[in-house]
Amino acid sequence: MRFEPATLADLDALHALIHRAYRGESAKAGWTHEADLLDGQRTDPEALAAMLRNPDDMIIVARDGERLAGCIAVTAKPGGLAYIGMVTVDPVRQAGGLGRRLLAAAEEHARRNGASVAEMTVIAQRAELIAWYERRGYRLTGERRPFPKTDPRFGLPKRDDLEFVVLAKPLTSSGSACPSPSHN
Repeated sequence: MRFEPATLADLDALHALIHRAYRGESAKAGWTHEADLLDGQRTDPEALAAMLRNPDDMIIVARDGERLAGCIAVTAKPGGLAYIGMVTVDPVRQAGGLGRRLLAAAEEHARRNGASVAEMTVIAQRAELIAWYERRGYRLTGERRPFPKTDPRFGLPKRDDLEFVVLAKPLTSSGSACPSPSHN
């Protein structure tokens, strides 16, 4: 398994992987899906392309041969903050440790690029996913953020009470099991 930065050549495969992992019946093969909470898309090719072109963003992919097995996005923010999101593992590969490895690679990338804190948002109703991140050192900050309920680019809510909780983790200078990819 290789961890490396995604490129525009990965756009179609990346979009398909993210949709397969988060939405629809295919997502239900894994435990991290949002298919019971949201319909529609998780993201669109235009948003992914914008991330791939933005020097503050990196999407790290896990490549098994030529097939994408997972991805994670890291965005550099001011003040030593890195936003980690779009943690995606192909549903048939979930619960095998790839998510942990992707998270470690994202944290190491953020650390090497000057971040001292990693932050993420998780849908508040995803208690099992929040617990998974807490086992990896993330803590609830007490902050909540609104879910973009009226913007179909982020999905179509199946319930009215969706919102995000914010989790954060200090990034220490200790090493990681997965080296961070670098922009080429």
